[in-house]
Amino acid sequence: MRALVWISLLCLSLPLAPFAAAAQDKDEEIAALRRELENMRKTMSTLAERLQTLEGQSSAAPRAAAPAPAPAAAPTTPAAQAPSGQPYVGDVAQGPPGGAPSLTDLARPREPFALYRQRGAGQLLFDMGITGDFIANLTQRNVDKANAGTFDGRENRFFPREIEASFFGQIDPYARAEVRIEAGEEDPGEITLHLAEANLTLMTLPFNTQLKLGQMRNRFGLLNEIHEHDRPQIDTPNVLVRFLGDEGLVERGAEAVWLPPLPFYLQVIGGVFNGDNETIFGRGKLNEPLVTGRIRTFFDFDEWGAVQLGASVASGPTPDRHQTTIVGVDAKYKYKPENWLHPLITVGGEWLYLWKPFITEGVDDNGDGIIDHPAEKRTRNKSGWYAWVDVQPWRRWLFGVRYDWTEFPDARGREWAIGPYVAFMPSEFLRFRLGYKHTERDKRDLFGDNGGSARIVDEILLQATFILGAHPAHPF
Repeated sequence: MRALVWISLLCLSLPLAPFAAAAQDKDEEIAALRRELENMRKTMSTLAERLQTLEGQSSAAPRAAAPAPAPAAAPTTPAAQAPSGQPYVGDVAQGPPGGAPSLTDLARPREPFALYRQRGAGQLLFDMGITGDFIANLTQRNVDKANAGTFDGRENRFFPREIEASFFGQIDPYARAEVRIEAGEEDPGEITLHLAEANLTLMTLPFNTQLKLGQMRNRFGLLNEIHEHDRPQIDTPNVLVRFLGDEGLVERGAEAVWLPPLPFYLQVIGGVFNGDNETIFGRGKLNEPLVTGRIRTFFDFDEWGAVQLGASVASGPTPDRHQTTIVGVDAKYKYKPENWLHPLITVGGEWLYLWKPFITEGVDDNGDGIIDHPAEKRTRNKSGWYAWVDVQPWRRWLFGVRYDWTEFPDARGREWAIGPYVAFMPSEFLRFRLGYKHTERDKRDLFGDNGGSARIVDEILLQATFILGAHPAHPF
């Protein structure tokens, strides 16, 4: 009888065996899902804690972090916390306000980028992006003949001014790098390709310092460090073109940044370069270098907006070893109403002063072959400035005007210009600008190539700019 019972139970269990196995598999799957959910919960909790920390830092720290140095992190990279617990201002960690850091602080690795520890399969080690900047220019026939418009030699043309491929990102927790390759039309019908920037930034040096090495746009003045497609107007202000040339100061050398431990934001920049700029320097020797300096500060007035103030200097020899110096001061103000995503009013300007030695020619007053007034060394003192105002009442529309006044650095005379413009921005990656520029010069002979005349110039300018991929942040 007992045997019959066991046999009956065995017969009943055989059909149920697959269901038992399936139930066991489902239990294992449920356990695995529970483990994944627990891991996700821990990850979300960690992210929430980091977000609260960052929000606490942003509420405790002033908005002085806005005027960050040029080598900023990629837009998708969250800011890290400094070892001392102080927030990063720009790319340099603010040191303890009470004094110099300890030896332990100096020896501890500092990670400016939290992304470094999150690398994994399928993640790029750096960011890349492409920027396109196209210009159309319409002006009078005599200005075209004289090659004396805003874009000399490219009057009445549509051309790519700047097509830029950028590669930038962190190398390791201590350094980052950027490489920019540009192509554009400099002569009618000819596209040139060149290296625009290639530099390395050491980000975690002691005493709140950084060091940038390589080829770079010098952080001189308000706009020189900004590429043309990111500037507030279609064209470069006249004084920068006359004093620094079409390309501005793009040099090879080293530039150091220091944030002193002060109760307010102050950035101190100093650089040593070859001095390859032929418009103003041109010696091109590191043993007779171009030396640059800049200080920049920032003040936040809460509901009244924020202002950035700066002063710059650059001094270096010319090819004939005449020391040339240029100094400048600049200011920029932004007012953004509460809960707005963009500034309503932006006002900016810059003033430059130039000391440029030169050698006069000997003069024969009587025509007897004897030099009555021998050549002598003199100095030209020249100045120039520009100012602009932007009003952006709607998110996609901006209206502005800029005024220029400058003396010619190598001759007597001056020019002034005024240019209103309007911008339409379908998104932050696409922008169209239409502008008009009226220029008057007090001399005709300096702008009369090919028998043309460009004392008075009227131009219509059109710009189309796009950003494809990543694009680094710019200062305030």
